[in-house]
This record gives sequence, structure tokens and C-alpha cells, in this order.
Amino acid sequence: MAARTPKGNRPARSGSSSDQSSAASAASVGPVTAAMGPTGGVRAADAETTGADDLMAAAELAGDIGAAELTRRMADNIRALRKARGYSLDDMARRSGVSRASLSQVETAKTNPTIAILWKIAAGLEVPFSALLGEDNAERVSVLRRPDQRVLRSADGHFESRPLTPAGVLTGVEVYELRLAPHTVHGSDAHAAGTSESLTVLVGTLRLRVGEEVHDLSAGDAACFIADVAHSYENPGRTATLVHNVIVYAR
Repeated sequence: MAARTPKGNRPARSGSSSDQSSAASAASVGPVTAAMGPTGGVRAADAETTGADDLMAAAELAGDIGAAELTRRMADNIRALRKARGYSLDDMARRSGVSRASLSQVETAKTNPTIAILWKIAAGLEVPFSALLGEDNAERVSVLRRPDQRVLRSADGHFESRPLTPAGVLTGVEVYELRLAPHTVHGSDAHAAGTSESLTVLVGTLRLRVGEEVHDLSAGDAACFIADVAHSYENPGRTATLVHNVIVYAR
């Protein structure tokens, strides 16, 4: 499978519209949060740091697993996936764009990685974002109850990404519910060649940018696009926007 850069999505930069000029002038190190994944008001230069503005991927959990346990689980899974592919830390640094030092800290659970960093690691490993969580489910019917769904939130809470598919169940497909507060922009770097996305606006309005194209969508509108170029989602309205986002990866 081609290298994947998930969301919310993935897989990205997000924040209020007033933050965009500052973010554009910061040093670019790739997506700052996800889809997803996603952040509000986090600058690109901060993507590999931890601190007040840092995001902890899946820190907001609806189930009974704690943030520390989730960080440890992801560390173990990332290390196992890397070693299974025969990649050294230097190899992964080249493939993902994440520094060797940061990768080492992630794999030893010494840091809470941003959603952006996790997206980049998933892309370097050529696996969906959900594979980092390592919750394969082989049942014929998989039910994901609302209390068990993890919500990925930006530091300021302006962007939320909620996975709607259990990890490991749908091969090559991920479904997310995205929530953007008023005047919030969430941007994503180009995904791997062959990756496509589908968006359906459930509530509010959405301004979709794909490369140089811009499309304004209202509740009930849907759009599909090839996601191998930089793209972003913006809520230009005064009320929250709710979107269903489907990511299909190339096989």
C-alpha cells in the first residue's frame, strides 16, 4: 500500500481563521494536527514539541482507558510496526519527516505525541492511523458504542475528530465525524497517491479547499476528491459545523 497520511484526517493544521497568517510564516514541518486529525492555534514550528500548546493524540477518551495507557499502547505498536518492517529509527525519520529523537521518545512513551506527529508516523509506516492504536477486531459485526469512541481534540477544543470505525475492521477505509467551531480552519498536507476522501456536511457550512479549488458546502451537500494534494476544511459560519469524513487509501 502506498504511504498513507490519515486525518483528521487526516491527519494537518487547524485553528481559528485569525491564526492562519502566523501559522503560514512559521517553519513548516508538515501537518500540525489531525484529522485528522487536528489542532486549534498550534503553530507549525511547534509540531515536534510538547508544552502548553501541544496536543496529546486521543487524550480525550470516552472509554475506560487512560491517557497514559493509550500513550504506552501506541508506543508499543509503533515500535513493533517499525521493527516488523526492518526500519531503523534513522530509516523512519527519513520516511516520516519526524526526527530520530522525537521517534525515540514516542516509542519509549516519554512524550505525548501530537496528532500531527502520529499522522506522519502512520504515513512513514504505510498504515492507517487506526493501526497505531492496535485494536484489531475480527468479529463479523463490530459495534462501536458511543462511550467507547475516542475523541481527538485540538488544544483549544476548536476542532474535534471522532473515529466511527473500530481499528482494524475496515481494510483501507476510515470514517470520522469532524466538528469545527465557528471560524476554525483545519488543514492537511497531501496524502499518499491514490488516497481519496468523501465529505458530507451534516450541520452548518464548510469551505473545502483542495489545491487551488475552493468549494462552499451547506448542510446536506457532499463532496469527493483525490487527497494527494494539500487540502483544508474551514467553518466560515457563526455556528459549529459537523461533517462525516471518509478516507479511502490506495491498496
